Amino acid sequence: MKKSVLKKYAELIAKTGINVQKGQDVIIRCDLDQPEFVKMVTEYCYKFGARKVTIEWSYQPLAKVHNKYCSVKTLATIEKWEEEKLKHNSLTLPALIWLDSEDPDGLKGMNEKKSAEAQRIRYPLIKPYRDAMENKYQWCIAAVPGKKWAKKVFPNLSVSQAMEKLWEAILYTSRVDENPIEAWKKHNEDLLHRCNYLNGLNLKSLTYKASNGTDFTVGLIENALFIGGGEETLGNKVYFNPNIPSEECFTTPKRGDIEGIVYSSKPLSYKGQLIENFWIKFEHGKVVDVHAEKNEHVLREMVSMDEGATMLGEVALIPYDSPISNLNILFYNTLFDENASCHLALGMGFPNCIKDFEKYSLEEIRQMGVNDSMIHVDFMIGTKDLSIVGTTKEGKQVQIFKDGNWAF
Repeated sequence: MKKSVLKKYAELIAKTGINVQKGQDVIIRCDLDQPEFVKMVTEYCYKFGARKVTIEWSYQPLAKVHNKYCSVKTLATIEKWEEEKLKHNSLTLPALIWLDSEDPDGLKGMNEKKSAEAQRIRYPLIKPYRDAMENKYQWCIAAVPGKKWAKKVFPNLSVSQAMEKLWEAILYTSRVDENPIEAWKKHNEDLLHRCNYLNGLNLKSLTYKASNGTDFTVGLIENALFIGGGEETLGNKVYFNPNIPSEECFTTPKRGDIEGIVYSSKPLSYKGQLIENFWIKFEHGKVVDVHAEKNEHVLREMVSMDEGATMLGEVALIPYDSPISNLNILFYNTLFDENASCHLALGMGFPNCIKDFEKYSLEEIRQMGVNDSMIHVDFMIGTKDLSIVGTTKEGKQVQIFKDGNWAF
């Protein structure tokens, strides 16, 4: 891939993604796949005013090694230096960049129960710091190709060809054209227009139906808003884009208010393992049963992480006829596959979807019906015949999606 094109992408992540502020620290979390690109992003962060950029490298296969040899107690322990780091970040609020390149099957065969138990123990220790940072800092998830990920997406190509092809797909869906920063300004405006229309309907619930068996109704919080594209931090109101790419208009639904069954339309990569061809059944707002043709045990472990993992934290609307979907590429990566399809998320909801959320405490927002959980896992449900009908607070029915696409 041409260096000039990659520089545009790096600039986009630093400027439009996190919108780094003068004097702000930046943390980049990434695997070892694209060190030269990480260098480019680092340089642009400095050019836009970053005080210090810290790189947190990782190597996915090591997670399996640690899981194999460490006890649950050791995996769950928050070392003193880790706690100091969490405390430091909660006070200094660095911008965070995640560059995802992981192998979708990279943790296959790992002891998932051991990993989940360690996460359950660690989470209450980490949560106070995470809550302290909620909506106060910029973050952005973007992607770069990894060799095993590329070969998973393009198995019939050589490694070098697959890497180039995946680069092309990432850059196309991320709108890296002649002027990507301007392209994203326009894209954010388009998404805002959709969200404003949805917010003007005063919706009480959404009913989804598709020929694959999906048939459920989800309730919405009275003063929740649909959000799309960029977001603003609390306090200094810095505008940033948390996902590159992004095609969604999303909101946080009412905790414990969903009835029916939903069928997946794409595989779900969860903790390095693919869950395929699955359905989830809800009664009285909670998951009561699941089934998957592949890795059902991983799906069951996921929904048993905590009580909040059995309830929804997000509903997102993305047309079937969208740039990512039209590539007809199964990315095996949630960042891309979720933006090619309507999706739901189990687990934690989004406080910033509540109107004037900055006026309320986090506890008050939870009481309004925003779900809380140690997980937030998106899974794809959009199909070419998906119908979504909204019911307003006045009882009027409005067609939101027809044949998989916007009805307005």
